[in-house]
Amino acid sequence: MKRVVVTGIGMINSVGNDKESSFKAICEGACGIDTITIFDPESYSVKIAGEVKDFDPATVMDPKEVKKADRFIHLGIKAAQEAMQDAQIPAGTDMERFGISAASGIGGLPVIEKNSIIIETRGPRRISPFFIPSALVNMLGGFISIEHGVKGPNLSSVTACAAGTHAISEAAKTIMCGGADKMLVVAAESAITGAGIGGFAAMKALSTRNDDPKKSSRPFDADRDGFVMGEGAAALVLETYEDAVARGANIYGEIIGFGESGDANHITTPSLDGPARAMKAAYKMAGEPKIDYVNAHGTSTPINDKNETAAVKELLGGKENCPPMSSIKGQIGHCLGAAGGIEAVTCLMAMRDGIIPPTINYETPDENCDLDIVPNEARKAELNVVMSNSFGFGGTNGVLIFRKV
Repeated sequence: MKRVVVTGIGMINSVGNDKESSFKAICEGACGIDTITIFDPESYSVKIAGEVKDFDPATVMDPKEVKKADRFIHLGIKAAQEAMQDAQIPAGTDMERFGISAASGIGGLPVIEKNSIIIETRGPRRISPFFIPSALVNMLGGFISIEHGVKGPNLSSVTACAAGTHAISEAAKTIMCGGADKMLVVAAESAITGAGIGGFAAMKALSTRNDDPKKSSRPFDADRDGFVMGEGAAALVLETYEDAVARGANIYGEIIGFGESGDANHITTPSLDGPARAMKAAYKMAGEPKIDYVNAHGTSTPINDKNETAAVKELLGGKENCPPMSSIKGQIGHCLGAAGGIEAVTCLMAMRDGIIPPTINYETPDENCDLDIVPNEARKAELNVVMSNSFGFGGTNGVLIFRKV
């Protein structure tokens, strides 16, 4: 099968509106979580989230077109533009051999909520004609493929919090199997709405540290009490190793392993077995290399962090064999379907710069989360092989392994 490498990246999240400012802030331990401003959270039990700040969608698309797309699409367009510019795709590229793999866990929840209210208060005749096109997850890939003239396979993954990771593995498979020479992966999410926050809060999945937002998301800490919603997007340009070398492209890393599994256990409570099997599949495909860093799913929920720690130890044969592992969700919150994309970009930049992002807000050790989680401060390290984990509701799991080229 063809070798697949990453030659362009982009991201936007609550600590930065581009890849460089985001990664710098993440490594510095900055936190983008604060009191919600997108809607009035006063009557909600959860009032905090990681919102993207100072972003005007009119800067990435024609102002007249903005209303045709929901916010998750706006964010995805921004990340895709950065990744495509970064990849420097040459003129004359066969765009029929260039595809797109998009991802979102929920899609256009804000526009769904808005039009549901319109139906109840003003009647069905007042529904926006742009409602459906702006809400569909695959329209993320639709808008972006039109902008960049990408005419190859147009795919979408909607697998909860594993969607971004699955979109990358689907793109890699497409190239490996000869279905395309290049693929643009875009993962985006913007579900900070009354319905989104209220729904997750009703499940008791969210942190309720409303009086201390900056310390509300605390992966692997004994006092963690749930995840914090984030929003954002990431994009990656994938292509064959041969094409990248031939055109002298900058290569961030090679995808050497991916694994997918299903828990078949519970719709919202994660298992240990499912994530462990996804890790084992990726590890085996990669040739069982020495892993230098694990970017954890690390949601800051009691069960996930405990199970993920145990699964990594099971994969590598005990605590003494495990590399450093950290979660960036303390900095940016949990970006749901975009999380895997943002974390993949973070892994590639960590390899590039030789630095492991910290797990912030780690104050009280948990005996069930006893790996080296790089607490509170980034750490310099030579990173040649890194692994990124993503696990979603419904028991859907995805794992990626990247190698420095």
